[in-house]
Amino acid sequence: MGSSIHSDSSQTLRIGARRFESSPYQDCYTGPQTIFGVYAGRFYPVCNGEDHTETYWTLRRKAALYDVPERPVEIEGPDAVPFLERVFARRVATLKPGRGRYAIACTPNGGIFMDGVLFRLGETRFWYVQPDGALDAWLMAHADGFDVKVSDPKSRVLQVQGPNSFAIMHDASNGAIDESMGYFHSGFFDLGGQQVYVSRTGWTGDRGYEIYSMGDATEPARLWDHIMAAGAPHGMVFSSIRSMEMRRIEAGILDNLTDFDQTMTPFAAGLEPFIDLEKEGYVGRDALLKADRRPRLLGLTAAAVPAYRARVSDGDQAVGHVSAATWSPTLECGIGYVRFNLPSNWLGRMLTVETETGDFVACKIVELPFFDPEKKIPRGLA
Repeated sequence: MGSSIHSDSSQTLRIGARRFESSPYQDCYTGPQTIFGVYAGRFYPVCNGEDHTETYWTLRRKAALYDVPERPVEIEGPDAVPFLERVFARRVATLKPGRGRYAIACTPNGGIFMDGVLFRLGETRFWYVQPDGALDAWLMAHADGFDVKVSDPKSRVLQVQGPNSFAIMHDASNGAIDESMGYFHSGFFDLGGQQVYVSRTGWTGDRGYEIYSMGDATEPARLWDHIMAAGAPHGMVFSSIRSMEMRRIEAGILDNLTDFDQTMTPFAAGLEPFIDLEKEGYVGRDALLKADRRPRLLGLTAAAVPAYRARVSDGDQAVGHVSAATWSPTLECGIGYVRFNLPSNWLGRMLTVETETGDFVACKIVELPFFDPEKKIPRGLA
């Protein structure tokens, strides 16, 4: 959802909003200090006047509610499974109903076209929750010869994230959401008299849940009030995306078109574990079989926050640039992603990067994520 969020709060302008989709929840939180961004054709709150470090710690210690712009796309029909096997570089047939799976769609030359989470709602019904990008047109361009329907379920997404998220969702669902709902599990639940789709996923690296509305069948304000009421005893607050951006960088979560694009293969982006080279017949496989497997996207740590798109240098030579950066309150240092021009033995190297204040400081190249590589936190094991 962008990596220049911190500067976006001051770099704003008035635009016509007719082509973009407003959030059905925005009247529940919008105030004079609210600033919206656009992502996947949808408005979302970049900042809401809150202290983002304070809400970061509330997320880490209690819980936060986010109105996010990610967009579910529905794929349904008798050929849904073979069609999705063709589009995605990860096996689909083995995905059980009520489960989700991170899946990447590649271009014919092996570049990353799109990444997101694929949910199986039924035997022949799927939702792919996409970030920014023209997924609908891509799917329809590859649908020739398959008996499938690609449609917009008009679902808007809320995220409840943080260590108290389970207690909140347990209360909000009258106990239906319990400990048996594992990481990347999903299903339909009644929240305050309304059926919605809920997954145990999120974009923060903390334990959390995503709540998907059911288009016009959902009353947004009533759902919002129900979730807020369930969260109040557990210390939950509403937060703009600023604290989520801080946390997603710490967690090594990448953003399509910000941290990688079609010019990078999944290997270059460090996403090799999510590519099944033994699976045949998907778009981009032939190119991936021949591709360089070395990553070009790594982490960096510094004494200050690197500037967005800042040049990373080895002596006087530019070797890459920063795609996303923030201050990590947990690590107490500046962190960011560096996208190198060429693969090399970068890990452990000390390089130079420009900071938000215009200074040049030393930075160390490290692996992603910055902590919790085994994802014990979102799995509820830490």
